[in-house]
Amino acid sequence: MRSPIERSARRGEAAPGRDSEHTIVIGGQTIGYSLRRSTRRSIGIVVDRQGLRVIAPMPASPGDIESALLRHGEWITRKVREWQPPTAVRLSIDDGQRVPLLGEWLTLRLASGANRAAWAPGSGEPTLTLHLRCPEDAPRVLEKALRERARALFAARLAHYVPLLGVRQPALSLSSARTRWGSCSRRGAVRLNWRLVHFPIAVIDYVVVHELAHLHEMNHGPRFWSLVAQHCPDFRALRARLQQLAVACPRW
Repeated sequence: MRSPIERSARRGEAAPGRDSEHTIVIGGQTIGYSLRRSTRRSIGIVVDRQGLRVIAPMPASPGDIESALLRHGEWITRKVREWQPPTAVRLSIDDGQRVPLLGEWLTLRLASGANRAAWAPGSGEPTLTLHLRCPEDAPRVLEKALRERARALFAARLAHYVPLLGVRQPALSLSSARTRWGSCSRRGAVRLNWRLVHFPIAVIDYVVVHELAHLHEMNHGPRFWSLVAQHCPDFRALRARLQQLAVACPRW
C-alpha cells in the first residue's frame, strides 16, 4: 500500500547502493524501516507485507526523511497494523502468486513436469517455475528450491564475515524453527532458519554476525553486543526489522 506521496513514483526505478535499516518513533511506537536512496525527486513511502520502506532522493537529509515519516505518521501506523496479522501468513501456491525473496518479490509459475524448480534468468523481477506432477507437490518443491537458494546464500555470507570476526569457518545447517532464526553450538556449528531467505540481505547479515559473534562470546553480555556492533553498526534497527518481518513470514 502506497502513501499519497508515493503515487507519482516511477515504476521500476533503480536505486544506487543497498538498503539501510533504521527506526523511528511514531506515536510512542518504535517502527523499523528500510531506506533506499534513489534518483527520484520526492520521498516515497511504502507499507506492505515487508513492512515500512522509504525511497528517498540522494540529497534528502535524515531530517527530511524523518519529517516526511512523521507527517504521514497516522497513515503509517495504521497500515503497519493492517499488514502485521497476529499469525503467519498462509499462502496458496497458485500460478502468479508472489512470495518475498530477499526483501523483494518472487513470482511463482506452475507447469507440468517431474517435480523440479527452474529459476528464470534475467535482471527483472525473479520468477520461479514449479514443474509439478500434481498440484499437491507444490509446497514441497517450492520449499526445496528456497532451501537450496538459502543454503548457497548463507554459505556466502558466512564466508564473508568469518575472516572479519576472526573465527573458523563453521559447519552450516538449516533449521525450520518457528521462532528461532539462528543458533550457534559450542562446537562451532551454526544453524540458520532457511526462511530468512524471505528477508532483506541486511537482516540476514545481522543474524549471521550475531551467530558468528557467539563463537567468541557464548552469551548476550556487553562484550558480545560490542562485537556485533563492530560488524553490524545498525544491529538494533535490523533486530527490530527482523521482529516485524517475522510476524508476516509466509507459510504454506
